[in-house]
Amino acid sequence: MSHPGQRRVADERGFTIVEVLIAAVIITLALVALATIVPIGVYGVQEGNQTSAATFLADQKLEQAKSLPWTSVPGNDCLGLSASSTVAPTVPAGTTCTFGATTIAGGGAVTWLADETLASPFAGYSRNVRITNCGSAPGCGGITDPGMRLVTVTVFYTPMTGTGVAPTPKAVTVWMTVAQR
Repeated sequence: MSHPGQRRVADERGFTIVEVLIAAVIITLALVALATIVPIGVYGVQEGNQTSAATFLADQKLEQAKSLPWTSVPGNDCLGLSASSTVAPTVPAGTTCTFGATTIAGGGAVTWLADETLASPFAGYSRNVRITNCGSAPGCGGITDPGMRLVTVTVFYTPMTGTGVAPTPKAVTVWMTVAQR
């Protein structure tokens, strides 16, 4: 039974200062943990975006290379060959390339497959194309046929990290084998 003027300990309402401080500490810890995860999430989204863009740019160049004329009769070689893994393709000696209104003599650079730094909206990306003769040893992935060439496209970009820009570029490489028509 309750008597007027008498306070009951169990009937007090509200929070004590200790409870409020403990709740504030717990909320602060949760927000700090969340704040450390946000840059990692942003990095993941940015990395996916840059990798997708690089893959798109590489596939775009593969499609262009695939559509270039490389025929035996009449002899027309606009795909070209790279002398090494560091050199853009050139028209092989003894052949010519006629593509639209453009004619390139043997030894001339295949201009549409030259190394390039891309402009907006892909600023910060660069790509190169290398063409390997599958008729020369060791061939191309088990294929040894002079009527086949391996087209390799590499796109370079500087990725973002959780703390800024990475110190070294990253590469995305795609390749396919093209047959002479």
